[in-house]
Amino acid sequence: MSECYSKFFIRNTEVLREEVFQDSLVSTGTSLYEVIRVIDGVPLFLEKHLERLKNSAQIVNFHLWMDLNDIKEKLLELININNVLVGNVKIIFNYNNNEGKEKRTFLAYFIKHHYPSKELYENGVSTILCFMERDKPNAKIINNELRKITDEKMKSSGAYEAILVDKNENITEGSRSNIFMIKENVVLTAPIVDVLPGITRQIIMDICKAENIQIEEKRVSYKELKELSALFITGTSPKVLPVNKVENIMFNSSKNSIVLKIKEAYDKIIETYIVNNKIL
Repeated sequence: MSECYSKFFIRNTEVLREEVFQDSLVSTGTSLYEVIRVIDGVPLFLEKHLERLKNSAQIVNFHLWMDLNDIKEKLLELININNVLVGNVKIIFNYNNNEGKEKRTFLAYFIKHHYPSKELYENGVSTILCFMERDKPNAKIINNELRKITDEKMKSSGAYEAILVDKNENITEGSRSNIFMIKENVVLTAPIVDVLPGITRQIIMDICKAENIQIEEKRVSYKELKELSALFITGTSPKVLPVNKVENIMFNSSKNSIVLKIKEAYDKIIETYIVNNKIL
């Protein structure tokens, strides 16, 4: 089944129908990517996503052959031709070296999205530990092996997310999210050098500073989980989502006052962004 989940997608400068989409363009070579949430026809925090895309390219010494304005134009075109006002858009810069010949492909398309239900926000989600780490964690590069392993583990356990633990036994991030932990009213998250610099992650850190909530970038061993009072995951689709269980350790994160305060502030930032960027 194709990853492309809309009638039309964009390949380089062409608008094409979903039937001709080739997953091999994503699975072969090296693919830098971003997943951007669209709400009410507005690509959320687009500027921050495109800046991170540029940073990912610099980390792996690749060149983006389209500038940020061109990418923005293609995204708005994609939203318009599909007439989709709510969903997740994936953009990819694929670099494929075949027999010494470099082939570069830009892709933009809607993917299937799974947003948490109201009940999951109210009750929290279950998670598992996965003892794996990303190569070049600061760059958003498609890692099919890690995705396959974590997806299988989540499916077999019924977990919503897999929390990655590195070789030093420290909690880093989720397979598709960033992780925040609360201990003695202090919000903790892994140092930026160890994780993907999530868009939501940075906004959460800014919220904590603005709301005078103490926050630290600190390595936390998975063996310290029982000492935590709450955890939550952040990302494009989950936004701010409380965790109620890690393996067999239970948490009442959805009722934690700090988690609730951060969630409310983040939702207000989204509302303001949509109002300020809505194209009439």
